[in-house]
Amino acid sequence: MKKLFVPFVLSLVLILSACGGNQNNNASSTPEVSSTDAPKDEASPSTTSDSGTFTYQSENGPVEVPTNPQRVIVITRFLTGNVMALGVPLVGVDEMSKDNPNFKEKLANTEAVTDESLEKIIELNPDLIIGLSDIKNIDKLKQIAPTVTYTYGKVDFLTQQIEIGKLLNKEQEAKNWVDDFNARTKKVGEEIKAKIGVDATVSVIETFNKQLYVYGDNFGRGTEILYQQFGLGMPEKVKEATKAEGFFAVSTEVLKDFSGDYVIFSKNADEDNTFQDTETYKNIAAVKNQHVFEADAKAFYFNDPLSMEYQLEFFIQSFLGK
Repeated sequence: MKKLFVPFVLSLVLILSACGGNQNNNASSTPEVSSTDAPKDEASPSTTSDSGTFTYQSENGPVEVPTNPQRVIVITRFLTGNVMALGVPLVGVDEMSKDNPNFKEKLANTEAVTDESLEKIIELNPDLIIGLSDIKNIDKLKQIAPTVTYTYGKVDFLTQQIEIGKLLNKEQEAKNWVDDFNARTKKVGEEIKAKIGVDATVSVIETFNKQLYVYGDNFGRGTEILYQQFGLGMPEKVKEATKAEGFFAVSTEVLKDFSGDYVIFSKNADEDNTFQDTETYKNIAAVKNQHVFEADAKAFYFNDPLSMEYQLEFFIQSFLGK
């Protein structure tokens, strides 16, 4: 009976949404990005109702959501870890989240979905759908379950976690993590500066889509921790070059001009990393001084709490040898 019901519901969803336009998915060949500092968009739940729902004030207006969601779908790799950190059950996530080494085991029984796999989403019977504001089929998704979207980069990474906490009726848990993370990273930052010097600079590089990049202070890859939380210095050339977009493409020949005293290399083994074999690269001061720390890019891309905890441990081991 359920097999007959699914196509019927899908057809109904498509009919109800036929007049709605689909937003374009802004995927591009630029690197995966992370949040920027921006003014906070206030959103807080109202009092829980008898029906087991409450009204969440999203950036697009009020949305009635479950007080205790048990079947959440996240249609964006940028927020999967935010939900996982609060212990809320996931039934569907994007493929990149499933491939994340930090998430893989926990998401082994979770289905891979996209904003176009509507029939699969219906079969998963979600009670809440979370995505970015540019996802496709938003009107169709709203017919399946309460759907809340966020504009990517509208708030900083700490505020984003608190917002997810509000949405999932776990605001205090989210705030507790933020307070604890702030305290821990401040302490570690002081220890690192005491060891490498307050004037030492750090740069973050990565090969992505066959191109070498350097990153600013809010682009994942641990940049938020290094520059915002630790307060470590960024090379002036990197600061200027990444001011507009948060990242900047460089060639091997000029990489030395963008390299700090220390270099974090977010390394994807699937990319072309042969630049490391060149004499130009080997002659960079940080390379000669063995101040290049290589991290697994697939676990290093994002700035959700789980990724940040992984990045923090990596920095503690790399800089302090703990």
